[in-house]
Amino acid sequence: MTNDYKELWAQCCQYIKDNISPAQYATWFRDIEVQSYDVAGERRRLVLKVQSSFFVDQLEERFQGVLRSGVRKTFGEGVQIVYCFRQVQSDPSTVIEQKSALPSPTILAQAKAQPANPFKETGSDDFDPQLNPRYTFENYCESPSNKIARSIGEAIANDPTIKTFNPLFVFGPAGVGKTHLIQAIGIRVKERNPRARVLYVTARLFQSQYTAAAARNINSFFHFYQSIDTLIIDDIQDLQNMSGTQNTFFHIFNHLRQHDRQIIMSSDRAPAEMEGFEERLLSRFKWGMQVELERPDIELRRDVLKLKAEQDGIAIPGDVAEFIASNVTSSVREIEGVMVSLMAHATVLNRDISVDLARRVIANAVKINSRQVNFEMITEAVAEHYNLPADLLFTKVRKREVSDARQVVMYLAKKLAKMPLTTIGLKLDRTHATVIHACNNIENRLATEKKLGSDIDAIEATIASR
Repeated sequence: MTNDYKELWAQCCQYIKDNISPAQYATWFRDIEVQSYDVAGERRRLVLKVQSSFFVDQLEERFQGVLRSGVRKTFGEGVQIVYCFRQVQSDPSTVIEQKSALPSPTILAQAKAQPANPFKETGSDDFDPQLNPRYTFENYCESPSNKIARSIGEAIANDPTIKTFNPLFVFGPAGVGKTHLIQAIGIRVKERNPRARVLYVTARLFQSQYTAAAARNINSFFHFYQSIDTLIIDDIQDLQNMSGTQNTFFHIFNHLRQHDRQIIMSSDRAPAEMEGFEERLLSRFKWGMQVELERPDIELRRDVLKLKAEQDGIAIPGDVAEFIASNVTSSVREIEGVMVSLMAHATVLNRDISVDLARRVIANAVKINSRQVNFEMITEAVAEHYNLPADLLFTKVRKREVSDARQVVMYLAKKLAKMPLTTIGLKLDRTHATVIHACNNIENRLATEKKLGSDIDAIEATIASR
């Protein structure tokens, strides 16, 4: 820990004081103290002691831009801000730390701008892009289930001149992070170029605006949307069977793409599975890059829990986090909802966060798995059944007995653990195509090979008994 961090904080406070009103400084910053400043390699952590969680909310929502700018100027780049306060003012044992949620200061600064209005002429700086400042890449947890989608999104955001992925079509089931990802792209574009005309809109809102425009001024509607640099449309599947709106979007789409403007869309299904859309529009959805967001794997669920706990200032025991990650498997949204309910129950009931409390909370939200099958359980059971060392399954050995056992592992990982094929491939150092071939091969053989069917039944029984 550096010895002059208090002097650095004093310089930071002076910068803040010079950039806000005296009343604001006196109310929100004068009594802040630096609890600690830790440096570990490239990681730096500044802990600020504040009065309450209410102060944290105000600092994050109203003054995060000037605070971060001051910290960056005095402490340097890459400093993580953590807030420290007592839950009960008179009880020092109730002190907790809460990590900054890292909302985008660029988007927060535009929160008071005029709403995007397709019926009114606007300059590049004077309309709200409708982006959630907390939906940043920094707050977006990564795992094999979303790594490709995130990498493509960052590539677009970091260099909007590259149009290889135009349009970008993100699809996947509800609650897997589509809205967060597509807004993170828009936020990064605005952060790098504040004058860029970026707009996030749901398909339902677009349809409502079109209906109003048809009765008022359709030309202003077209002109507004054709002036956007990065257009982000969420839940595009909601335009199903709306021929008039689809025709309008078709012409806007063509104009934007012909002028090298970026188009980003999300949907709950791939273009090939969409019904009620004109073929010419579907073909344009397929022009650029289609990328799937799969249901969160166990690694992602753990990371989401960890991030949520840090941002809310909660210490979650390891067994509780593992229990939640193992049982709340459908979506990131469900995990975040369970965390909110868990905090509320612990506070209202004045109880420590435990597995029993977590079980009580999530029983009302999701169906609790009686047993969570994971990849390690499958590999151990398969290796034991075929009398092979488990490590051999992860090698490049192609002997028939090893290759067959490896394919059984892939098949059961898909069937029992519900693992994405990409994740299975990463676990075994195999390609996505190899995993598909292995699963199909086992399914085909099961129709004719009774011995293989008996083997798999026995392996599944072993896993169930553990």
